[in-house]
Amino acid sequence: MQKLGLSIGGSQKQNVVKAPMPGLVLSVMVEPGQVVSKGDPLLILEAMKMENVIKAIGDGTVKSVAVEKGAAVEKGHLLLEME
Repeated sequence: MQKLGLSIGGSQKQNVVKAPMPGLVLSVMVEPGQVVSKGDPLLILEAMKMENVIKAIGDGTVKSVAVEKGAAVEKGHLLLEME
């Protein structure tokens, strides 16, 4: 569980969103400066013929988006930064 990052407590703020698996970015739904709430969709990542919606794990503002539509990413690749 710790290797997957699932043991992070709710009190710890995550400022970066990384790819949980290798895949292809199908859609980016946010832009820098946009305010998001917990559970809001950030982007769609296609992996193994399945579309995975990457959602915000907390409230915040998108600081920067490091990928664009059509980009191939590896596991752990930086997708976006939050503040």
